[in-house]
Amino acid sequence: MRLPRKRRADRTGNTDDTCSPEHMDGPERTRRPTGRAKRHRRAAARKARRPLIDFPRRGRRGWRRWTPSWKLTSGLFLLFSGALAGLFTAVYMRVEIPNPHDSASRQATVYYWADGSRMVSVGDVNRQDVKLSQVPDSVQHAVVAAENADFYSDSGVSVTGIGRAAVNIVKGKETQGGSTITQQYVKNTYLSQDQTVQRKVKELFLSLKVSRQQPKTEILEGYLNTSWFGRDAYGVQAASYAYYGIPAKELNPSQGALLAAVLKGAESFDPSLSADNHQRAEDRWSWILDRQVDTGSMSAEERAKYTEFPEPKPPVKPTSQAGQIGYLVDIVNKYLKSRSGITDKDLAGGGYSVHTTFEKDKVLALTKAVEQVRADRLDPTKRTEDQYVQVGAASIRPKDGAIVAVYGGSDAIEHFTNNADTSGVPAASAFKPFVYAAALEKEFEGRERSAEGADTDPLKPRPPGSPVASTASIDLHSALVNSDHTPFVETGKKIGLKKVKELAVASGLREESMAKLEPTFSIGTSTPSAVRLASAYTAFVNQGRATEPYSVSKVERNGVAVDGLGQTKPRRAMSPEAASTVGAALRQVSWSTVGPPKGQGTYSPSWAGKTGPNDRMNSAWFIGATEELSTSVAMFRTKPDVSPLLPMQGVGGPDSQRGSAFPPLIWKAYNEVAAPAPPYPADGPQDRP
Repeated sequence: MRLPRKRRADRTGNTDDTCSPEHMDGPERTRRPTGRAKRHRRAAARKARRPLIDFPRRGRRGWRRWTPSWKLTSGLFLLFSGALAGLFTAVYMRVEIPNPHDSASRQATVYYWADGSRMVSVGDVNRQDVKLSQVPDSVQHAVVAAENADFYSDSGVSVTGIGRAAVNIVKGKETQGGSTITQQYVKNTYLSQDQTVQRKVKELFLSLKVSRQQPKTEILEGYLNTSWFGRDAYGVQAASYAYYGIPAKELNPSQGALLAAVLKGAESFDPSLSADNHQRAEDRWSWILDRQVDTGSMSAEERAKYTEFPEPKPPVKPTSQAGQIGYLVDIVNKYLKSRSGITDKDLAGGGYSVHTTFEKDKVLALTKAVEQVRADRLDPTKRTEDQYVQVGAASIRPKDGAIVAVYGGSDAIEHFTNNADTSGVPAASAFKPFVYAAALEKEFEGRERSAEGADTDPLKPRPPGSPVASTASIDLHSALVNSDHTPFVETGKKIGLKKVKELAVASGLREESMAKLEPTFSIGTSTPSAVRLASAYTAFVNQGRATEPYSVSKVERNGVAVDGLGQTKPRRAMSPEAASTVGAALRQVSWSTVGPPKGQGTYSPSWAGKTGPNDRMNSAWFIGATEELSTSVAMFRTKPDVSPLLPMQGVGGPDSQRGSAFPPLIWKAYNEVAAPAPPYPADGPQDRP
């Protein structure tokens, strides 16, 4: 008799009409589910219930649970790529090519005197458009080879260049480089010069569209007519006149390569601006010619013809910058570039209001003082030694470092080099005070700072009356007054020339103007500018504190102030004791040179350094510093196209002491007008030597 079947439910919930195991016999026992079958059933059930996005991943443990599958990764990538492509297409379709800039809408950059009155307006656009057919093929090839070798085959953009520029913007770095000719043309013609990610993105889409809608020849023509070449020149035609005095159609391949070189940045590649610029320009000029051979636009045989660098003519200032105005603008522009990042191209683009520290009456007084001494004491028609004499001078307000006046030369249009702000004239004995101060600092090291609880505020004057005199300081005092070199040479060796250099640089002299650390270093082989030497001497009237010279008090563009300008905080250059001790010696130098106050006139304590009869260098200096003004005057001889300075022997006649008699006369004539001293105290001067 067979027993009835029993319904059983397996673990999945399914029922199975089978007999209970104890009643099963024969083959029917094999119908029981195995472990493998059960696992397959469970996996099938999980798969049926798995979500569309399996993350975090089910059935995984540890870090594997949080690792996306390749299916999820590839799906998300395709989704992102599709969305990006759609967005790119939508933006591209919406971007329209705007109207080109109207060059007549460019604003001038206006410079103002310290009192707010207008000094000069600069920035009228110097540009004359020419057809591409008027630009020699060799010039076109040079520009393409230097800027964008695959210009004729590219899509108009360099994605890697834009990405690199965007990263640099985020990091606060410069963004130049990497743009195609089309991108640069679009920026020059349709966009602003702002270095922002938004402007770069707009440049990308406009460049793509322009490249599709305009022929490459039209783009190249526009680029050559809108690019900045320096020397206030926009476009290749204006640049050709500015550098070579000829129209663009007359440029030869060598000259064209030089113009292509300055496209990279006239501030660094205009060969007339400095020796370093000349070397950079010559290297890039040669590279561009070689590059044309590499790209197939010039044969090696033709390249071999151009071995001599095509020297451009000297820069010419516009007539509005005649006299001293051009030198003042030059100093301001250098300051703006060093402190705010504003470039010559930005300034030429216009829209800036630049408020300077220059005081008109002092500039006129300094100019008059120089011209008066030259007229009275020099006669180039009778003495050949009086030919090629140059004067540079600068006057600085010690309390804050403001440059109030400079004399850069006879006329900025005729003599382009700014004598007031140019390194190259040895300081000679005018450098000795820094050696004296360094020697005193060596004596003072650790004297008060080692005292427990001492006030070590570096800007707080130390108590007067502490002993500072020593045999060494007395010897240097006499040597400074008598223009004796030997004690300074020996002192430099003793205390270390590096220490002297560090103090001079801390006082305001530039590192790059310092000479080699040789024994003669202590007697003035370094070549600071008149501006820097006048600034450094302010430490002797500021209790050892130095203030960085500045020439701009405020700059605005379209009503928005530019940051990073104006005076800086004073820094400690030497101790108050050293400044006072050296100052006493310099005061004696001053009175022995320009004379002490006379009778019941005015009383003006001053500190002065000068070159003397024992100096054999080709320069003459006088630096006089009072609490009101620190003024340096340099005289030297230089002939155009001759690098070494000419000798000063015989300048102004046999009694001029190698010309060193004239700078004190200029200083005195200027100072009597610019900084008249107060009357004597009732009991007369108290600190005459």
